[in-house]
Amino acid sequence: MRKHWIDNLRWVTVLLVLLYHVIYFYNNKGVFGGIGGFGEYPEYKQYQDIVLYILYPWFMPLLFLLAGISARYALQRQPARKWFSARTRKLLVPGTIGLFVFHWMVGYFNTAVAAREGTFGEMPAVAKYLMWAVSGTGPLWFIQVLWLLSALLLLIRAIDSKDRLWNACGRFFGGDNGSKARIVPILLLGVLFWLGEQTLIKNPRPESPDGLLNLYKPVFYMVPFLMGYFVFSHDSVQKHVKSAWIPLLIAACAAGAVLVVTTFGQDNTSPQYLCSPMNCLYGWLACLGLLGWFNAKFDRTGKFAGYMTRSSYGIYIVHYLVIASLGYMMKQYTQLPPVAMYLILAAAVFTLSPLIYELIRRIPFIRWCVFGEKK
Repeated sequence: MRKHWIDNLRWVTVLLVLLYHVIYFYNNKGVFGGIGGFGEYPEYKQYQDIVLYILYPWFMPLLFLLAGISARYALQRQPARKWFSARTRKLLVPGTIGLFVFHWMVGYFNTAVAAREGTFGEMPAVAKYLMWAVSGTGPLWFIQVLWLLSALLLLIRAIDSKDRLWNACGRFFGGDNGSKARIVPILLLGVLFWLGEQTLIKNPRPESPDGLLNLYKPVFYMVPFLMGYFVFSHDSVQKHVKSAWIPLLIAACAAGAVLVVTTFGQDNTSPQYLCSPMNCLYGWLACLGLLGWFNAKFDRTGKFAGYMTRSSYGIYIVHYLVIASLGYMMKQYTQLPPVAMYLILAAAVFTLSPLIYELIRRIPFIRWCVFGEKK
């Protein structure tokens, strides 16, 4: 039976990613991918940026964790070679070919500010196009890393062909379904979450790949992906988390409140911030609390939920073009107050992104390039 709560949690998280990017685009810390805020950092604090502090510690780790669970279920139904072929088409094609077909437009707006300042000087049109395509990666880093982790998973499965590790994780973390104490070792998995963050480069060197590695964080995201596959794909583990969803959510809210109150104004994307124990504690508790909550309360579907289950991936793929283009033009060419920019951008990304998705999915070759879908 399909577990609708996993589908629902995935598409709800994707919608939160869209909201996050609306706020992120106007962050005032000069973080890559944004156009800048409405005051000088750090003297000027944008209180709407609290949304970034609330969402960033957990929403991408949660998506990787769900991907690991889903990988386990998919590999129980089909041969590994067939599964990886579908993963390659669905992830690697949009993350490479799609850059040159669609996402070069995102790259144009990503580099527009620097171009206006004369940073690039005179460049041939072909060189500009290639630069736009590469810098248009944007949110596609997620599917690029997910493809790499899928390849790694096949290697691990080849080594552990008899599922000894998966079975051992089920016995250790699942255990007695009636014992409430079994949530304790699940909570302690947060240590791995914290250790994963410690792999970030604390002082990235300018003009080096350090910043790119900190953006992709492949070792860190490997942790929730493999935990999803080996631990949280077990029904017994899911039952333990489900039974404790209320205290887990309360603890997550308390940890999040402490994190925001004590750190607001800091760069919440810096390696030092992400490696902090409080950031990791909040992120892990939020992942567990949401897993339990959706399992307990949202294991059902309907017309809208069914549509979002099918479409959220495509909406995620195309949404940043709306943010980058409209957000850039409002900031550069209008005198709208900030609140109007946020409202217009939020309304646009939640309406235009599904429309762009529906348009592209009806164009055969473009659909394959941008979404990795054959039909």
